[in-house]
Amino acid sequence: MQPIISVQGLGKTYGSGFEALKSVDLEIRKGEIFALLGPNGAGKTTLISVICGIVNPSSGRVLADGYDVVKDYRAARQKIGLVPQELAVNIFETVWSTVKFSRGLFGKKPDNAYLEQLLKDLSLWDKKNERIMALSGGMKRRVLIAKALAYEPAILFLDEPTAGVDVELRRDMWEMIRKLRESGVTIILTTHYIEEAEDMADRVGVIQRGEIILVEEKTELMQKFGRKQLTLQLTEPLSALPAELNPENLNLSDDGQQLTYTYDAQQDQAAIAQLLRQLAQRGIDYRDLHTSQSSLEDIFVSLVEERV
Repeated sequence: MQPIISVQGLGKTYGSGFEALKSVDLEIRKGEIFALLGPNGAGKTTLISVICGIVNPSSGRVLADGYDVVKDYRAARQKIGLVPQELAVNIFETVWSTVKFSRGLFGKKPDNAYLEQLLKDLSLWDKKNERIMALSGGMKRRVLIAKALAYEPAILFLDEPTAGVDVELRRDMWEMIRKLRESGVTIILTTHYIEEAEDMADRVGVIQRGEIILVEEKTELMQKFGRKQLTLQLTEPLSALPAELNPENLNLSDDGQQLTYTYDAQQDQAAIAQLLRQLAQRGIDYRDLHTSQSSLEDIFVSLVEERV
């Protein structure tokens, strides 16, 4: 299947000499939710801005649903909806006039029924005649989403979509995004709430210093880089670890009452059974145990720190 977005050798150097993007190659599949993660200043917003035709690249090529974003700008831009971090609407306009104008701006025929349903889905219908300046921060962000969806794009970019949004609004937004993906819309998001990416994304890309350092299926990423921990609360404290046990993967707490065994997510469970047998053979009893696994945030932090 042809990717809906194809980024080939993309570079961006600003007039100051700062190289924001360095020969980026990236393919995004039709109908997926793709999470683009990276620390502040890594190049996320620049990459999105180039793909959306807001910033001109210094080198390379971007295709959006087969259209070159520079040579076929208008056709490419009609395929893309963008919800930016910052409020990008006329605050003196009403909600209804904003979405209606956005639809017409991209050459779509009037369809009041579609816009009405869109505003209802975003819980904005009862606010349709209010000026945007009178809305709460969360409602303004919903208007940004409505504006981006008004012309029915095949690709939707969400740049920090839930920043500053309360928990209830955030939950409603992600429910709507799931429905969009089900309808065939491709979603690309950046977020500081990495647990959202862990919950929502099909694939994850990590960008650092203008370079894509990793693109993986989320489940494979969690398995490949994830770490698990088995924690044992001991019945009696230990003064030191027995020499026969592997100190590399096993840690004894300072008070001697807790053992922590760290292992790869892909590691054979037989290693845990062997550890428990070794403890039993040495008369080391425990009263409780539990396991935990690396989150996507843990993996992201470790990947970025490796590149510092």
